[in-house]
Amino acid sequence: MKQIQITLTPRESKRIIAMGVKKLPVVQQALKKGIILITIGTTNAYVAEELTGRKIDHLRYCAGYIDGTAAVVPQEKRLPMIALKNGKEVSADNIINEMTSQDVIIKGANAIDPDGIAGVMLANPMGGTTGNITGPVMAKGINLVIPVGLEKSIPYSVIEISKRIGIQRCIKATGLPVGMASLAGKVITEVEALTLLGAEDVFPIGAGGVEGGEGSVTLCVIGEKAEEIFELVQKVKEKKGEL
Repeated sequence: MKQIQITLTPRESKRIIAMGVKKLPVVQQALKKGIILITIGTTNAYVAEELTGRKIDHLRYCAGYIDGTAAVVPQEKRLPMIALKNGKEVSADNIINEMTSQDVIIKGANAIDPDGIAGVMLANPMGGTTGNITGPVMAKGINLVIPVGLEKSIPYSVIEISKRIGIQRCIKATGLPVGMASLAGKVITEVEALTLLGAEDVFPIGAGGVEGGEGSVTLCVIGEKAEEIFELVQKVKEKKGEL
């Protein structure tokens, strides 16, 4: 069986994850007949590019972000959420009311724990986007897809964190204080994405880097399509994860 090793920077990981998300059967089905709501987030900006074929301003297609502290993009600078209905862009306003269990919501995360549970930090006292979508997702059974890079792996339980922290429990913070909510959905990391792109086995073998490689992940990829995947990764690296 063919084996390759690849290192992906966070930007490159986001592109590979986005390519994998596009391959998900529920996403493919919703592109043909259904609704896809892509909530704002930096990884989701890459997903939006893959699904729409157009360039998205990554720094404006997000709400919260980390730049050394926890921060948010001012409301007036944010881009609106993108919604697709039968593969065509439509207004995202109130579209969640139309969504059914055949449809897909794509929501990024800030953490992934050892059990594979994703968590999202909440800087909005009312829960922000997470607060708005959680009820309909759980009540209707809407497919929730969670693209998140392995760089966001943490060694502690997201469920336990969500019980222990909160905006009003924090007396000081480097940036905005946050709470946390767990997300119940299909998590897509680099591992799942590369599998969707044709790998038979994928596992991380290292993480981190310097000189622009901070946050990188190194993976072993096994399968008959290993060389094809290597070529795809090389193309992504040539463009530094951009379109």
